Amino acid sequence: MPSKTRPQPFLFTLLFTFSDFHFVMSTLQINTLFLDVGGVLLTNGWDTEGRKKAAEVFGLDFREFEDRHHLTFDTYEQGKLTLHEYLKRTVFYQNRAFSMDDFRQFMFSLSRPIPEMIELIKTLKKKYNLRIAVLSNEGRELQIHRIQSFNLHSFIDYFIVSSFVHLRKPDVDIFQLALDVAQSPPNSVLYIEDRPMFVDIARSLGIEAIRHECYEKTKAALISYGLVP
Repeated sequence: MPSKTRPQPFLFTLLFTFSDFHFVMSTLQINTLFLDVGGVLLTNGWDTEGRKKAAEVFGLDFREFEDRHHLTFDTYEQGKLTLHEYLKRTVFYQNRAFSMDDFRQFMFSLSRPIPEMIELIKTLKKKYNLRIAVLSNEGRELQIHRIQSFNLHSFIDYFIVSSFVHLRKPDVDIFQLALDVAQSPPNSVLYIEDRPMFVDIARSLGIEAIRHECYEKTKAALISYGLVP
């Protein structure tokens, strides 16, 4: 009698290319996004260009201002100084023709949303039921202003911010803290960040990471992980 052909239970796998397999696995795997804020969701809060503008508007010696900034800003970002104290050390160590409140309001006015990125994250969160965490270096008052002004708490679940937790990127401990708070294994987390060093650190911990350069590139990278808007 002719022998029966054995069934091929795994024949369907031949229909998948490696990229298809990666696509399916990624869709099942990623359940949490870690996001930087400055440069990803919003413009930077207080960067070199912003400080140059402040020096021009308020008639400051930019070089002296920048020197004082670099001596103390890390301490502010780690939550060990208030914004008032930071400004006392960098601007109001001498009498000025303008008030501290004027200067604060100028700082806050520099923040702008990146609407297409905010909408992209909101869409992915809703579609895939993702948990969203901010992982950011920022001073307390600046971060609170940005959270409230741009309604970030409407779609972000956790805020792991340097001034809140007294840890600062590139310290590995802030990444580990974010994982602990989210209770997600590293390979289920995708981190979107514009600074290459921080992307590398995240990957060294087993976290998937995208270097954000522009909306279109980040959207394409998200699609490669199965997160299709």
